Amino acid sequence: MQTKHKFRIATLAAALVAGCASVPGSADLDKLTTAIVKASFRDQGIVKASVLDTDETNRVCSAADVSGKPLDEETAKRIEAINLQTVKAPPNGKYLGDWKEGEKIAQSGRGLTYTDDAKTVNGGNCYNCHQIDKKEISFGTIGPSLTNYGKIRGVTDLASPQAKPIVEYTWGKIWNSKAYNACSNMPRAGHMGILTAAQIADVMALLLDPKSPVNQ
Repeated sequence: MQTKHKFRIATLAAALVAGCASVPGSADLDKLTTAIVKASFRDQGIVKASVLDTDETNRVCSAADVSGKPLDEETAKRIEAINLQTVKAPPNGKYLGDWKEGEKIAQSGRGLTYTDDAKTVNGGNCYNCHQIDKKEISFGTIGPSLTNYGKIRGVTDLASPQAKPIVEYTWGKIWNSKAYNACSNMPRAGHMGILTAAQIADVMALLLDPKSPVNQ
């Protein structure tokens, strides 16, 4: 199978070169690159080659990254609107779970690799990009600090009407970050099935529950 893929790529590359009087255009190169990438991966364990399939959000953000130019405002708003439509509220109506479980999820980077099996519980790996609990000394800085997340936003009573917008926004941001920032580096945890709704509720509690160490 790999030999067949390589032959097809070589044929495509030769056709591109032979058919172009000058250097192949970006569309031709994109086509060749896609073929090379798809031929280089295969299904292995729980990981399927279909993870390479992209949607419009991936494609326009990748193109913007390559060009070194941010999306124009109209395109960014359109992409955000598309992603906002994918955000699903918690099925049981409860936005917050157990902050202690949320801390475990934030610490865990397990899951979604070919060495895991279908029973592996995915982690959120949140500390890879964010500072969260002040006591944790190992954290990334790709994303902003989330220390005092709820406290800074005035969420002291989760049942109050004032807390509702922050709660709903935070849920949406975790479910699909690109609904609020078209080319956000943050994974679309709910939309892509990285975390379950119950896990997201636990991470929500870590960020917003006044009893969580994050807000102490």
